[in-house]
Amino acid sequence: MRIAVLGHIGSWYVEQLLQAGERRGHACEAIDFERLASCVQNSSTEVTSDGRTLSDVDCMIVRTMPPGSLEQVVYRMDVLLQMQDAGVRIVNHPRGIECAVDKFLSTSRLSGCGIPIPRTIVTETTDQAMEAFEVLGQDVVVKPLFGAEGRGIIRLSDPDLAFRSFRAIERLNGVIYQQEFVFHEGFDVRVLVLNGRVLGAIRRSHPTDFRTNVARQGKASLHRLTSEEEAIAVAAAGAVHTCFAGVDLLYDLSGRCYVIEVNAVPGWKAFQSTTKIDVAQALFEYLEE
Repeated sequence: MRIAVLGHIGSWYVEQLLQAGERRGHACEAIDFERLASCVQNSSTEVTSDGRTLSDVDCMIVRTMPPGSLEQVVYRMDVLLQMQDAGVRIVNHPRGIECAVDKFLSTSRLSGCGIPIPRTIVTETTDQAMEAFEVLGQDVVVKPLFGAEGRGIIRLSDPDLAFRSFRAIERLNGVIYQQEFVFHEGFDVRVLVLNGRVLGAIRRSHPTDFRTNVARQGKASLHRLTSEEEAIAVAAAGAVHTCFAGVDLLYDLSGRCYVIEVNAVPGWKAFQSTTKIDVAQALFEYLEE
């Protein structure tokens, strides 16, 4: 197969995928989102990268969804959908990526499927946000609607600081996404799901930060999943329409499990070094089925 890896050229993840694909006899190439171009004419749309057509690509693995303006994000999603409609297999499906990168949409889908999530209220104005802050117990986690690796996430428990933060977001024409803070024992569980089955899981912890992302110096250790955790993780990935996903589970102090995120472009560097599972190889084995 001819396989395109859409990601940061030279990154560890892109190199892992290129090497795994080439070992298995595939023609693989790395492509940067910013180098994608489209030509619409004669009743068709052709997508190219640096002048090379992508119409003969059998599969495209989306390894990153970089931040950008609304126009850039919408265009990138449109390109992926166009290629999917033209017969190129996209992993994950563009609709799954679109849902997962939008915290409001993914949270709504999870809740609609009966999957436990922290109470969440999303508003646009400061006065509404302050009302929500009260409803959620004056201890909340504020997240950007689009974001990853813990970037832009803050915990607010002081009303004055909350007011100033909400006002700043409103002035930037942002959306104020608040979740009640879940008191926990200092760790969460990252589960990697592929094609409806669990590859494995790690426990992530941080000694001084409620954000346990390894990208923020969190520590990873092997986690043995329970059957309930497996079922929740697989259901969460399905609710967001992803075949390859990182599902984050968080337990409160009473032992109740919540899904706090489904990532459609999951990192696996810490996962792989901890579990010794070759994720890139597993992904190609799935593509070859």
